[in-house]
Amino acid sequence: MKLSISIAALLAAAILAGQTRSPFDEFKIFAGSTHAHTAYTWSHGEQFVKGDCAGIVVYNKDPNSPTHGWSDGYVKTKEAGCPGIFVIDSFQYPSNSMKVRADWQEVQGPPARHFALAKANGYDFYTVTDHSQEAAFQPASPDNPLWIAARTQAEQATDAKFVAIPGFEFSENDGPGGKGHINVMNSEGMLNALAPGVDLPHFYKWLAAAKSNGDGPVVASFNHPGPDQYADWADRDPQVTDIITMLEVINSNNKIHYPGFVKALDKGWKVSPVCGNDNHGLTGITKQKSRTFVLARTRTKAEVLDAMKNRRTYASLDGNLQCKYTVNGAIMGSTLKPSGTFQFDIRISDPDTSSAGDKITKIDIVKDGGAVVQHYEPAPGYSVHWTPTVQDATAHYFFIRVWTAGGGDAPGAKPENPVAWLAPVWVSR
Repeated sequence: MKLSISIAALLAAAILAGQTRSPFDEFKIFAGSTHAHTAYTWSHGEQFVKGDCAGIVVYNKDPNSPTHGWSDGYVKTKEAGCPGIFVIDSFQYPSNSMKVRADWQEVQGPPARHFALAKANGYDFYTVTDHSQEAAFQPASPDNPLWIAARTQAEQATDAKFVAIPGFEFSENDGPGGKGHINVMNSEGMLNALAPGVDLPHFYKWLAAAKSNGDGPVVASFNHPGPDQYADWADRDPQVTDIITMLEVINSNNKIHYPGFVKALDKGWKVSPVCGNDNHGLTGITKQKSRTFVLARTRTKAEVLDAMKNRRTYASLDGNLQCKYTVNGAIMGSTLKPSGTFQFDIRISDPDTSSAGDKITKIDIVKDGGAVVQHYEPAPGYSVHWTPTVQDATAHYFFIRVWTAGGGDAPGAKPENPVAWLAPVWVSR
């Protein structure tokens, strides 16, 4: 009888401990990339000799006649007769003016080489997102051999210390329903953005029905957005809002898309910041220092994708800046119950305590429209804990910006600019 009581007490204590576990203890921080192009994006990249040829020309059927013809593409040629890419019936090829480097395999390769190099350089996760309009991906379907190869190589590269995620970039450049690029991760199939009749509204419907590729959900990210892209952020519905959960605030290591982030939030998209290094070759894996960070329980494919799905991400120009915060006890990325009082618990640290440039110098709390709610400038240090209270009866979201003394690890870092952007919390109103 006493043994039974002891077991029951232990079980009750374990349940209670699980119920009261702090979000700061529940989630670990993992760093990686959400945007990369391998040799499967054969139309352009580090595999080609750099030259003066640029632009895209398109060969399509004339909608007013049965004949085909050439026209300027969505990127105009800079020199007559010298394009970099041909698009023929929605399939994308390198033009015959492009020359493959003799040593191209030293700087570019298939997904397997990207994954191996990322793993060797300390990435916790790495996503490949080749353009779905590449000729070798046609027809774009779950059964396409190259698409199967990308998914297989990701599965083979994943282990206890590294998560490889297959994906593709939907590059809508000329659709009547708006323009903009979107990365889709962990889908079973893919969709060619340049195919006839495919535009952003069509894509959103496709995405809502997309099946996942094994463990974890399908997730997506707006890529390098301008503030008025995606038809001014139109055609949003609850279903697609719950799949496109991220947005590239950092692209190509140091290009910042903050205005697009704020505009998307104000239009009702519930997106959290990520960094898409957008490398078109292997060299970017070692050179680029900016990262996407996720708050996940474990380093597995399902948990990393769950973190993306639930918007527990942040983007940083510093390669190992550690950031977590809660509001009213809920972890970053959460949707809060209606309230007029918001208790923040913000914890920022950097392990590089020998580098003066990594000291944290400033933190902002930002709300709708990019308005700064509270501003904090602590004595510069490698660890900051700030617990402000915000009174606000109208805000629909809040997020955090962070500054460091050196401005991050990316080239051209400026201490006067933010180094990191953290996932919002949203308020149910």
